[in-house]
Amino acid sequence: MAGMGRIAGATLALMSTTALAQSAPAASAQGEVAVTIYNNDLALIEDQRRIDPGKGDVAIELPDVSAAIQPETVSLTIPDATILEQNFDYDLLSPARLLDKSVGQQVTLVHTNPATGADSGEPARVLANNGGTLLDVGGRIEILGDMSRSRLVFPGLPPGLKARPTLSVRLDSTRAGTRPVTLSYLSHGFSWKADYVALFDEGGSKDGAGHIDVQGWITLNNTTGTNFANARVLLVAGEVANTLGDGNSAPSRRYPPRGMVQMQKAGTETSGRERLGDFYVYPIAGRTTLANAQQKQVSFLDVKGASARKIYRYANGWLGNADAPQSAQSVIAFSTSAREGLGDALPAGMVRVYMRDARGQPQFIGEQAIGHTPMGSTLALPTGDAFDVKVQPTLVKRTKLALGEWEQAARWRVTTAGKAPNVVTVETAVTHWQTTMQYRVTNARPTPVTVEVAQSGLDNGWSDTRVPSESQPGEQRSIDERVWQVAVPANGEATLTVTFDTRY
Repeated sequence: MAGMGRIAGATLALMSTTALAQSAPAASAQGEVAVTIYNNDLALIEDQRRIDPGKGDVAIELPDVSAAIQPETVSLTIPDATILEQNFDYDLLSPARLLDKSVGQQVTLVHTNPATGADSGEPARVLANNGGTLLDVGGRIEILGDMSRSRLVFPGLPPGLKARPTLSVRLDSTRAGTRPVTLSYLSHGFSWKADYVALFDEGGSKDGAGHIDVQGWITLNNTTGTNFANARVLLVAGEVANTLGDGNSAPSRRYPPRGMVQMQKAGTETSGRERLGDFYVYPIAGRTTLANAQQKQVSFLDVKGASARKIYRYANGWLGNADAPQSAQSVIAFSTSAREGLGDALPAGMVRVYMRDARGQPQFIGEQAIGHTPMGSTLALPTGDAFDVKVQPTLVKRTKLALGEWEQAARWRVTTAGKAPNVVTVETAVTHWQTTMQYRVTNARPTPVTVEVAQSGLDNGWSDTRVPSESQPGEQRSIDERVWQVAVPANGEATLTVTFDTRY
């Protein structure tokens, strides 16, 4: 037991020593680096280096590639050389891997006397490193535990371990001499998204209309395991098709579909941004360092005083009947058009909305995710449920109607022995249901409001829903949804009554 206790701190001491050694990394072997980052966990990396591979059948190493490189996408261009073979060496040096590779090898177990600080060592052999490390120390089988003042010293690095992710290449080079080498490959571990900060003014401006200020930030993430210093960076907005497997080949979504805002109208204006096929390109000015495990933000949009308005919306499911009033959604609506809107295409991201309180201090009122939005689109961002604006839907009446209509349901060919085939047509009666809904809308605010009441679930695939009566004209937004703009006076209420004829 004494021997076990004496050795127990070796693993911790090893980890600490290695961590200290890695805190001062060697200079990067990368050259001129350009990184193109896509939305869906993908990047194209181009690295231009200068090397002397020598002459003949030679092997070279290109360290400091991404640890998440997709080796099958590597393209390597070397003048006066033919590539014979390439390997990606991702067995990286770490305390755990060093112990794994040292199984069966001799090491030195060093102890530090706590009183004198003097070191003493004894030879040991690593027996196993599987759920714990076993050592043979002078014929004793001991287990590494959890003490300090002991450490393992290794005679050297086992073959195959690399301090940095490395691409190894075997070449047939026709001459010696330094020459340019261009390395390009696709890698996972890079991602970017847009984040928007919006300050909404409901009507405090001189013209009395609502306005919105929007600042857009690009947020970059590098989880490749590699630093990319002084790189030229391009961002591509859009979901490129990508079937490269890394255990999670599905496109990376930055926000859950639940929070995704539906565009009220898709834009038809062309943005002045740089394009790449059907995608937009956002170059980062100058050069920047993309450090591993780092998040970086860069501003790309700053718009003041775009037109915006607040609306209230309540969506009711088919036959929705509430025992108590329900809050309407508070929605901020604005455009991305050049004339009165933000004047730009918006990459997918999160919009966080603020309003100033009575003291002029901006306060957070809600957030929503948006998809890739063309210029000229109209967006409506729900920021939360209204405190003072309520809607109570009530199912007033529902009856079955027999309209005296018939439809052909099926045709059958009946064959009887000794007789000609007989075709039989089966018809069924068309049945409709007549449903009367009432929506009571209340407003406790000191100003009038308009509430958009939407009734969904009208069609269910039949394509013959009818609206024989409604207390105010509505708009058929789609085959499945009809909406009404209900004006409600200050500190008052309004009632909407609608009758539907449906097949179900």
